[in-house]
Amino acid sequence: MVNKIDSNKARLRRHFRVRSKISGTAQRPRLNVFRSAKHIYAQIIDDVKGVTLVSASTLEKSFSGAGGNKEAAHKVGLEVAKKAKAAGITKVVFDRGGYLYHGRVKELAQGAREGGLEF
Repeated sequence: MVNKIDSNKARLRRHFRVRSKISGTAQRPRLNVFRSAKHIYAQIIDDVKGVTLVSASTLEKSFSGAGGNKEAAHKVGLEVAKKAKAAGITKVVFDRGGYLYHGRVKELAQGAREGGLEF
């Protein structure tokens, strides 16, 4: 009998391994990424206080277009960077959430960098 690998379980293992090494502080909060098949989400989190400072996703009413492609991810990156600048955040630690730095995750990161975030 062949056992099929649960890709989400493997992603969560990678995510916990990465999270043991990085953490967001008030000076450098954590930019977390979550992607589903239809949407992509980004949050800037202060792990010391345990609060989300800024968030953006393709589910917001101001977002137009499809939510599950690289163009949408780039727009979400720009939006989260714009909101972060308004909140006074310029430097973050990037948390790819256990996903490969490729495709939509990479586009979101590039959009956030274009928007003015440093990581």
